[in-house]
Amino acid sequence: MNFEKKNLIKLYNLPKEIKFCKNCTISNQRPRITFDKNGICSACNFSKIKKKINWEERKLKFKKLLDRFRKKDGNFDVLVPCSGGKDGSMVAHKLKYEYGMNPLCVTWAPLKYTEIGKKNLDNFINSGFDHILGTPNPTVTRKLTEASFKEVGDPFQPFIYGQVNFPLNMAVKYNIPLIMYGENQEAEYGGDTTKAEKPTRDVEDFAKYYFSGKQLDSWKKYGISNNDLKFFSGPEIESIKSSKIEIHFFGFYHFWDPQENYYYCQKNTGLSPNEERTEGTYSKYASLDDKLDGFHFYLAYIKFGIGRATSDSAHEIRDNKIDRDEGISLVKKYDHEFPKKYYKEFLEYCSITSEEFDKIIDSWRSDHLWRKGNDDKWVLKNPIWINNEKSSNNS
Repeated sequence: MNFEKKNLIKLYNLPKEIKFCKNCTISNQRPRITFDKNGICSACNFSKIKKKINWEERKLKFKKLLDRFRKKDGNFDVLVPCSGGKDGSMVAHKLKYEYGMNPLCVTWAPLKYTEIGKKNLDNFINSGFDHILGTPNPTVTRKLTEASFKEVGDPFQPFIYGQVNFPLNMAVKYNIPLIMYGENQEAEYGGDTTKAEKPTRDVEDFAKYYFSGKQLDSWKKYGISNNDLKFFSGPEIESIKSSKIEIHFFGFYHFWDPQENYYYCQKNTGLSPNEERTEGTYSKYASLDDKLDGFHFYLAYIKFGIGRATSDSAHEIRDNKIDRDEGISLVKKYDHEFPKKYYKEFLEYCSITSEEFDKIIDSWRSDHLWRKGNDDKWVLKNPIWINNEKSSNNS
């Protein structure tokens, strides 16, 4: 089977010339990110803004927000999407034990559970929470994963659909008008910052998480029907609006620090790190719950030259945990790492061979990012460590 080579520059509106932020390790290949005239990325500029915010004033606004939604009849007054990891668990725990709210926590089931992920979710629930797990039809999920890997270049798309839409469905079902997410990822990691200073996400923004006719047409050949997608889809926009649901970011009201979230949950919700670091990066406490998660980040590395170590190091540079030189060293050491631990399970789950896997991967390599080296292996044309050396020599 042949897989047509994709034009990523056109698909994702990527600049042909590769540039790196002068402050962190991110490049201009991250979709929707922008750079200012000084070569600083939008995420780093947002980080500077964060450090000037009066967080005590923001907390007062947060308390007023919660008081507006607080219920006195014992019913749930806030819904928190949570997998049992460091971010959602911290948000839910603080809402309940610091602010006296009554949260309902919801989880969209991973594609394939890890032992540590299941343990952390159980520990979180046992720390005192009502919880609902959404588990879609495994047969449909596998078909969607295979289709997404081949057609979209991201096997995690079906998980993302459910992760976004399931909380909306539960909020409508249980009449919970407040949904509390962790951080605004577009602002924190580099993306569309036009709404970075808004505490809310517009309901209309979720329209992109509905299945388009074009996707459905391409997925029909995998045996996926409209009915198969019902559980992955969200409620009608009008039903969300009539329920007067508001979606807020906890990170708008509190300084967002992923590493500190981990320490908080280790102490309060029984969060355990992995015994070994996550493939593709240097930490042991992120992306623990799904065996196939590594292929989502590996595809990002193939498509954009941005792997998990780049994303992690860039944020830790902004949080003053590490400096840029250390970040570059970590990117060079780990970003390219192949997620071999669950590779055979991934092939089996997607019903593909290793030969098909390689062809699919290569179809997502852009010529402006990749070249064949002397040993006939793929290498990045302009990795950050070479770019940094060139910049140093020119200065």
